[in-house]
Amino acid sequence: MKYKRILLKLSGEALMGEKQYGIDIDRVAQYAKDIHAVHAKGIEIAVVIGGGNIYRGLSAEKAGMDRVQADYMGMLATVINSMALQDALEKTGVKTRLLTAIKMEQICEPFIRRRAVRHLEKGRIVIFGAGTGNPYFTTDTAASLRAVEINADVVMKGTRVDGIYTADPLKDPEASRYDEITFSEVYKKNLNVMDMTAFTLCQENNLPIIVFDMNKPGNFMKLVEGEPIGTLVKG
Repeated sequence: MKYKRILLKLSGEALMGEKQYGIDIDRVAQYAKDIHAVHAKGIEIAVVIGGGNIYRGLSAEKAGMDRVQADYMGMLATVINSMALQDALEKTGVKTRLLTAIKMEQICEPFIRRRAVRHLEKGRIVIFGAGTGNPYFTTDTAASLRAVEINADVVMKGTRVDGIYTADPLKDPEASRYDEITFSEVYKKNLNVMDMTAFTLCQENNLPIIVFDMNKPGNFMKLVEGEPIGTLVKG
């Protein structure tokens, strides 16, 4: 296998499936099946999930809510999604641990870096919830930060599109997909990969990013086996 330890970033919106909001249990089950299959190959996996299918802090701020309050509410939404994925993963027979940046002793462990690494070494899938625990930071930034902290080999961003394009493929039929691109090219072309804080954190720590379509069953396995799925950002 190409990678030993992976940080998988999933968007909250992707968990909606065909719904307008909330969690599509069938979609979560598909993700769990794909993650379990890769984990069964001996690869260590950590996961960060967004909360946009339930609540978005930025949208609430625009509607007049205090930004800090709205961001904390968004963090709680990520914990709900993390619990849903944890349940689905454990139904496949894999052991998991949910660690959050905000203490919630009844349902999860607090994030402690050494503990997280030890869980991975013991063969457990680790899910990181509640973002970084701080307002004004996205779950993309949380994913990059946790990936650096656990010494992951790569950040794999599973989305509803199959990579990074020259323009929005839903709006521009002429848009073409990059198979590989450098960090500096992303900056220069102003492409939307992650928020700038998350992206810069990966660049400064030489941590490659792969953007791929997680909604297509089997794509995650193909990616870790070395097939040219999605778009690789490196260098």
